[in-house]
Amino acid sequence: MDELLVTARPEVLRVCARFLPNRQDAEEACQDALLALARGIGGFEGRAAFRTWMHRIAANRARSTYQVLRRRFATEVGEVSPDRADPQRTSVIAGTRLDLLDALDHIGPHLAEPVTLRDIVGLSYREIAALLDVPEGTVKSRIHEGRRRLRERLNGGMLS
Repeated sequence: MDELLVTARPEVLRVCARFLPNRQDAEEACQDALLALARGIGGFEGRAAFRTWMHRIAANRARSTYQVLRRRFATEVGEVSPDRADPQRTSVIAGTRLDLLDALDHIGPHLAEPVTLRDIVGLSYREIAALLDVPEGTVKSRIHEGRRRLRERLNGGMLS
């Protein structure tokens, strides 16, 4: 198990860093993902490749870490973090990622997960279908709808 985790760590960290602009936050998500991987290895069914399964765990943990950090910010500061990243305190790249994470939270996990796995992690439709145990057509439909809602949300609309 130790060898597996040491081997997987760089790739898991890369996936987490795609979501989280701060290196320490990405490291925290990586550690959570590796722990989840170790705990869940017995439940790995092999419907998808191990690497695909690992990417799903890493992407979900990165999104979860962001949600925890956002709640922590609200508790410490006494307010909810702004809907948009403050350009004076955040790089353009980081601000874009934070906006994307907020938008992904808004559209819900049934749409956010397939969009994340396709557009951020880079999995094929077939790999996503195997991971989510749904037909490829369903994956394509969810990705299409998720992208539409993300686009509207990121362009200032407030689609429910």
